[in-house]
Amino acid sequence: MATQANNKPNYQQREQSDNFEQVLEIRRVSQKTKGGNNISFSALVVTGDKKGKVGLGQTKAPNVADAIKKSIRLANRDSVTIPVVNGTIPFETKAKFKAAMVLLKPAPKGTGLIAGGAVRTIVEAAGITNIVTKMLGSNNKSTSAKATFTALKQIELLSSKYKIMNKK
Repeated sequence: MATQANNKPNYQQREQSDNFEQVLEIRRVSQKTKGGNNISFSALVVTGDKKGKVGLGQTKAPNVADAIKKSIRLANRDSVTIPVVNGTIPFETKAKFKAAMVLLKPAPKGTGLIAGGAVRTIVEAAGITNIVTKMLGSNNKSTSAKATFTALKQIELLSSKYKIMNKK
């Protein structure tokens, strides 16, 4: 009796060569209700292709695995594409989200990533190799990630306005 080959795609395997997915933060959150406590988990995830496309997603779900899956789906849906010119961003930008403020500056080749925490993960996912950043105001990962994402949205908007393209 011959064995039949399984033609179904394997959803557990992901292409690691060009997709970047990183969980920044997982929080356990609870809500007081009439029947007791409702416990769920919040996940903050960054996705990118290391070629200028990056996304950020934050959602809640009853368990950690579902929260991460939902966050990845949201990050892929709400992504921005920024031009990466010689491994850096085309111009300086500053953005604020709630109490967090981030400053992103282009850097010459060989500088590397001078960034910390959530900012570093987001610019790595975008494929930026030379950048100088400064985080002001808040130490919270989610607000600093959202401030960085707001800055990248500004870059996307201005680069589309002035038609700046990706260059290696």
